[in-house]
Amino acid sequence: MKYFSLFAVILLFSYIVKGQTVGLIQHENNSLDDGYVLFAPNTSTTTYLIDKCGKKVKSWQSAYKPGQSVYLLSDGTLLRTGNTNNTTFKVGGSGGIVEKIDWDGNVVWSYIVSDATKCQHHDVKAMPNGNVLIIAWESKTKTEAIAAGLNPSLAPTTVWSEYIIEVQPKGINGGTIVWEWHLWDHLVQDYDNNKPNFGAIASNHQLININYKSTTTNEDWIHLNSIDYNPVLDQIVLSSHNFNEIWIIDHSTSTAEAASHTGGNSGAGGDLLYRWGNPAAYDKGTSATQKLYGQHNAYWIPTGYPFEDQIMIFNNGVRRPDGNYSTVEIINPPVNGYTYDISLPFLPSSTSWNYNYGDPNGLYSQNISGAQQLPNGNVLICIGGSGRFIETTTSGMQVWEYINPVKNTGVISQGTTPSMNSVFRCTYYPSSYTGFASHTLIPGKTIENSNTISDSCHLVLGIESNSDSNKLKIYPNPAKEKINISFIDIESKNVSVQIFNTIGEIVYVTDEEVKGVLVIDIQSFETGMYVVKVDSERGSFSERFIKK
Repeated sequence: MKYFSLFAVILLFSYIVKGQTVGLIQHENNSLDDGYVLFAPNTSTTTYLIDKCGKKVKSWQSAYKPGQSVYLLSDGTLLRTGNTNNTTFKVGGSGGIVEKIDWDGNVVWSYIVSDATKCQHHDVKAMPNGNVLIIAWESKTKTEAIAAGLNPSLAPTTVWSEYIIEVQPKGINGGTIVWEWHLWDHLVQDYDNNKPNFGAIASNHQLININYKSTTTNEDWIHLNSIDYNPVLDQIVLSSHNFNEIWIIDHSTSTAEAASHTGGNSGAGGDLLYRWGNPAAYDKGTSATQKLYGQHNAYWIPTGYPFEDQIMIFNNGVRRPDGNYSTVEIINPPVNGYTYDISLPFLPSSTSWNYNYGDPNGLYSQNISGAQQLPNGNVLICIGGSGRFIETTTSGMQVWEYINPVKNTGVISQGTTPSMNSVFRCTYYPSSYTGFASHTLIPGKTIENSNTISDSCHLVLGIESNSDSNKLKIYPNPAKEKINISFIDIESKNVSVQIFNTIGEIVYVTDEEVKGVLVIDIQSFETGMYVVKVDSERGSFSERFIKK
């Protein structure tokens, strides 16, 4: 009977584990949950906002499936791309329309980039001035491509080049293009010396080799799949899937300068300021020096975060020499003012941080996907092909997991093996995000029909900063070696100082008489965000700091 009981318990446990197939899969009790996750299933016209317990907080309807990205803007409207089913540009990532949907579900603005010669695709970026950066394909004929130096033996019937437009929204469905950049203006080739763009590829690293990766069967030669904007540098970072590179260009140019090789803060016009990931693309490397493999979602980490102002990339790892597996990587480009140190191949030679490197069994998505550093230092990862979202600490410990429960035919029932549930990218927004300011966010039920983990989930909000600027200050912040905690008007013999990491663990504690400034050595702390909590006779105070 004893053995039967044990067997029954094992069977029950196996059933629970096996039966939990979609929605919330993991939620560590001590992980911080002060925010929400936004995502748009690729096969659905609905965009969802969930809390960290996997419960639906908000949803928006569109007439279109994603094309591909979706964002929540600071005014509470949804910026969403839509797939118009353009019959010319029928490949992964195709879109065609950009729309804004307000909190109540009304389309308040739309802009179409879709006809036989052009099509929006993959990603857009909202700018601080209210304008929108849009990636689009533009079709070139075989004749035009050969005239630009393409080897005729590599020329398909049409060649899809790339361009970027900055659109100033006007009215309900209009807009003014206030800036544009065309890749076609920045080509180099070493095939035909009778063409004006003839030159040595290695000596023209600022230009794109039109004969690299070109084939007679591939119109989509470049395949940009992400765009981000840095307002401090006034620069744009792009990800080229087919070149296995990220590129940085200058946005401070006029449209005329963007078509040239001079002008702007960098003085380089619309040429590439920086490129990284595959030196072979500009004849400065081999397969042995390649770093990126079909990557997505290159973006600048915000100032104030761990690894601030560096670039995070989801490296899909397609045809990686040691096997197909994905990694998340952070690089620190050698920027000097508005320009980049040129030491070919482009530096850095190694990453500042990576996740899952060297583990073919860890995670893999052949396409789409993305990653985002959170305010607490953790990293939210979208493994797009399987619709799987995970959150990990900077030390690599997984603290949260969610599987998109929506497929092409509707919501996936709990216990059913998920399929056709891919997601281009997911994005985290803290509860303090300005887009939520005038709205009440009330979690409802899970998207799927049931979830035992969600039912038992209890959100643990991060310790809010409640320090009075006249009471408690931490400096420098961010800090690398030491922090100074300045106490003003709370001197006491009975003071407790505690420091918590992002999963709520106490990493430092002291009880001592406090006078003026307490200096704490943090060299042994892992990179990330921490909370200092001070309890005294004058009350409790807390403040956050970042360990670089």
